[in-house]
Amino acid sequence: MTTFVLIHGGGSSGWDWHLVAAELRGRGHDVVTPDLPIEDPSAGLNDFTNAVLAALGDRPDPVVVGHSYGGMTAPLVCAKVSARLLVFLAAMVPAPGEKPGDWWANTGYVGPEGLSQAETFFGGVPEPLVAECVAHGRPQVSAEGEEPWPLDALPDVPTRALLCRDDRFFPPEFLRRVTRERLGVEPDEIEGSHMVLLSRPKELADRLESYLGE
Repeated sequence: MTTFVLIHGGGSSGWDWHLVAAELRGRGHDVVTPDLPIEDPSAGLNDFTNAVLAALGDRPDPVVVGHSYGGMTAPLVCAKVSARLLVFLAAMVPAPGEKPGDWWANTGYVGPEGLSQAETFFGGVPEPLVAECVAHGRPQVSAEGEEPWPLDALPDVPTRALLCRDDRFFPPEFLRRVTRERLGVEPDEIEGSHMVLLSRPKELADRLESYLGE
């Protein structure tokens, strides 16, 4: 049995992970899906990290997964615990001293044009589930966007990056380049859109579980 810590992206909540969490729990694993304090205008990266640590408690050797903007928090958690594995899922990979708000320009990100929210994020997700996800969304008014990312380097823990081949928010060619530049590795790939955790939860759980044996 392994504990998976699943960290949501920007403007979201731990609810985003409920299908993947059910898959992993059904296989005998423990799962933690904390809500980051994104609605608190004073909350910064340390508050995000502490929210995850509070939810994790004393569970040992977790696998920490950061989805999208959750990639800013996941390595900070790994620096505080004896993590078994760090996974960046369709995620922003931070750089030391870089403000999260500067990540977009620093990586040369160009957003999609002419696409709806559903087309950008939710390819392959059934419409009722899209509506439910949007209803669980929260305004992100926290303060971390202008806060330098605090570590001198990414934590020394086994690390994987997993991109989504049908992602229209972080296109594969973009995320491959960022992963090479910032992690020095080739990312793994999975079919699905940016919200693969809702469109392909079983396949994502399969992939996360497969990392345990590598």
